[in-house]
Amino acid sequence: MTVHSSLQTYADAWTHSIEAISELVQPLVEGEWNRATPCPGWSVRDIVSHVIGIECEQLGDPRPIHTLPRDLYHVVDEFTRYMEVQVDVRRHHTAPEMTAELEYTIIRRARQLRNEKRDPSALVRGPLGSEVTLEHALRQRAFDVWVHEQDLRTALGTPGNLDSPGAHVTRDFLLEGLPKVVAKRAGAPANSAVVLDVHGPVEFMRTVRVNAEGRGTIDGTPSLGPAATLAMDWETYVRLACGRVRLHTVADRIKVEGDQALADAILREFAITL
Repeated sequence: MTVHSSLQTYADAWTHSIEAISELVQPLVEGEWNRATPCPGWSVRDIVSHVIGIECEQLGDPRPIHTLPRDLYHVVDEFTRYMEVQVDVRRHHTAPEMTAELEYTIIRRARQLRNEKRDPSALVRGPLGSEVTLEHALRQRAFDVWVHEQDLRTALGTPGNLDSPGAHVTRDFLLEGLPKVVAKRAGAPANSAVVLDVHGPVEFMRTVRVNAEGRGTIDGTPSLGPAATLAMDWETYVRLACGRVRLHTVADRIKVEGDQALADAILREFAITL
């Protein structure tokens, strides 16, 4: 690809994950497209529809004119309604229709990325009529397709790619939301520190520090005497941070040291995306 150097990491991660999605769904028979996934309310077909729809929007295609049914329990606000349109409009598409549209969309987007000449700071289309930078948009797509690849792998019983390029983009993306979780949502006390220790295919340790004004920052420097330390495996971290599991179902995979009440508050507010 000949994209700008600051976009290359995201373009490579996006390519790796979306091609993996294509390989996963290509051999599926019709009934397998209806399997439930960890993504609330969405089947295998729905996730692929979402991926296709958002990539088409990045290509500049017009959004479908479509009225949603009123009985979709997972559609709770303007953002989820926006996301659901591209999904619901494809709910009756056949397996061959889905795979053909996915392949065509991948070809078009890969060509767009190869020929990308815009500056990373150029404004492009975002959700709900917003504008975001090209770099933000491509980073978001790299994150999104990797998480949805994992949703599909869970639904289809085909684990893999937990340490792929998209996994590392996802790590950095999710960690950016951790200071808000610790300092604001969980209400960690001023002048305290909380350590997150993640092991497995992607390993890292980060410290969230809350200053005297209650604002959180994150760094890779160890903390002496943190208020709490949370240790878990990479897959558990991703599933919790992306709202794919409830805490009680993975509590046995999390080790807590220090202030248990603070740790519980953090874990209850751990999801930063759905």
